[in-house]
Amino acid sequence: MSRNAPKIGLIIALVIVVLLLIAVISATFVVRQNEYGVVYEFGAVVDVKDAPGLYFKIPFVQTASMLPKTTLLYDLPISDVITADKHSMVLDSFALWRISDARLFIETLSGSVSNAESRIDAIVYNALKTVISSQNQEDIISGRDGAVVRLVMANIGDSFERYGIEMMAVETKTLDLPDDNKSAVYTRMISERNNIAAAYTAEGEAEAKRIRNEADKQVEITLSKARSEAQTVRAAGDAEYMRILSGVYDSADEADFYSFMIALDALGDSMTGEEKTLILSPDSPIARIFNQ
Repeated sequence: MSRNAPKIGLIIALVIVVLLLIAVISATFVVRQNEYGVVYEFGAVVDVKDAPGLYFKIPFVQTASMLPKTTLLYDLPISDVITADKHSMVLDSFALWRISDARLFIETLSGSVSNAESRIDAIVYNALKTVISSQNQEDIISGRDGAVVRLVMANIGDSFERYGIEMMAVETKTLDLPDDNKSAVYTRMISERNNIAAAYTAEGEAEAKRIRNEADKQVEITLSKARSEAQTVRAAGDAEYMRILSGVYDSADEADFYSFMIALDALGDSMTGEEKTLILSPDSPIARIFNQ
């Protein structure tokens, strides 16, 4: 008995140490940067840790589990949707979401990502179907730059807040025509666009012609006024010229001198080139002036 006592004491000590280690391990848990730490007590949530670190819980009474804190992607199944003008289109989309309230997520969806994806599938698909069914096929094709998904997000609104989920984005990978009628639809759309372009071109040409006619009319009116004013000014100038002449050459000697100067000017104008000899008949007006 005395020889076995130390061995028994050592075994008991080892057992105690092992139990203490198990208790310490079961009393701690680690939360990482991309996780929520959820503490349960008899199945009920008693605490949520959203900061990374080492935490303690009551061993054998409380348990801890982790939920993802990162952005998650859910790929919706490919489906057919009908537009407002009763055309079929192929829809392939995905949703980006994250858990924003871990406690509410657990209470409403049992903390299950699978349950959350089922709810996302139903709500997002209904929003997509509602938006697409309210628009014509041509508008949807033209709105593939983001207009459709913006309408979808507006339709979803705050539907996911009650589940502790934040819907970050809904995007379409494919929103196109079925292969069997894609070519015919695109041909029709091109034809319609060409008709619209031709109508705009015709309207532009008609407006350009109207503007040119109006401009030509204004130019003609302006030129007509200018010619009329020029004639008026010229007549007034001639009248003033004659008045001045009649005042200057009001005697016979002055009139003769004026006639002589006019004859000299005419004679100078007639003598052009190298030949400076002028032959005049006796009865020419210039000869008579000089003879006098």
